[in-house]
Amino acid sequence: MDLAGARRIDPRPAPRERAGVVGWLRVQLFSDWRTGIATVLLGALLLWVVPQFVSWALVNAVWTPNLEACRAAQAEGACWGVVAEKYRIILFGRYPFDEQWRPLLATLLMFGLVVASCIRAFWKPSLAALWAVGLALFFVLMYGNVMGLSKVTTDRWGGLPLTILLSTLSIALAFPLALLVALGRRSNLPAIRALCTIYVELVRGVPLISVLFMASFMFPLFLPQGMTIDVLIRVLVGITLFAAAYLAEVIRGGLQAVPKGQVEAAATIGLSYWQTQRKIVLPQALAMVVPSIMNSFISILKDTSLVSIVSLFELTGSMDMALNSDANWKPFKLQAYFFIALIYFTLCFSMSRYSQWVEKRLNQSKQR
Repeated sequence: MDLAGARRIDPRPAPRERAGVVGWLRVQLFSDWRTGIATVLLGALLLWVVPQFVSWALVNAVWTPNLEACRAAQAEGACWGVVAEKYRIILFGRYPFDEQWRPLLATLLMFGLVVASCIRAFWKPSLAALWAVGLALFFVLMYGNVMGLSKVTTDRWGGLPLTILLSTLSIALAFPLALLVALGRRSNLPAIRALCTIYVELVRGVPLISVLFMASFMFPLFLPQGMTIDVLIRVLVGITLFAAAYLAEVIRGGLQAVPKGQVEAAATIGLSYWQTQRKIVLPQALAMVVPSIMNSFISILKDTSLVSIVSLFELTGSMDMALNSDANWKPFKLQAYFFIALIYFTLCFSMSRYSQWVEKRLNQSKQR
């Protein structure tokens, strides 16, 4: 072979060091000149903004519920005293002040049930019984009228307990309904497929506020004379139906990603339709859309903030009520918003991290 006229190939540069802090900085922040310029500009912006924010939020802040001190430091520092002054109303709404230990215990109980449901050791048939007992205790604590507890009607529930109740029950009820709707949209029966399609398109075609208005104000008009349904139940049903329509499309996307050959193989070995879905199709479909499912769950949690328009004062509504009713503390509303934003961020970030843990476990199972 004649190599005299062959073109000389220049040697490639040695690979950059990827280990250690210096290697991470080279790869993540200074991989090329464009990334390096963006890193420098963003770093300069952070060096200018962060010290000012720290000075406002921490150094010059007022931490005690001292109205005069907050007014004096209003231009230079945050007034976290508004949280110290109004936190009980923000967290528990219009619930009787002397009885607020009850919603506190009920909220801790609900958090305990959610955490237990996320731990694999509790994934047993007894978990359903645990939820039944836990929900019964939650409503006993919140509503009362038994065991010497005073009666507190649902229109006085509010704050964090109401947010957790609506989001948890909406997620728990919307998920199985979404599964059925997603399967129905792929059904071979035209009537079922058309019914599920109409439901999804109808609900997705209107905003959640419209659904809440219908559930709260229009639905009672269709009930028989003298029959009433609690507004909390109507709102819960509205949020559940709305969330299920969006979640059904997420699950349907996962169902379409499962190879058709696996369904045909299941039919050849004599598996029924529901056995095929339960043992072959749904496990794969749900594993593919875990991030999207968690996005829907997070959206449900945040959408509960809209129920204040139908006179249910959840976390955001309780905060507005606490400050709008007191003109002295109303100028410090921004700090109260930061407080509830921190609560929402903690809940949403925890759900996101749990989703990543589930994804990691599913990837480990695929690598076996």
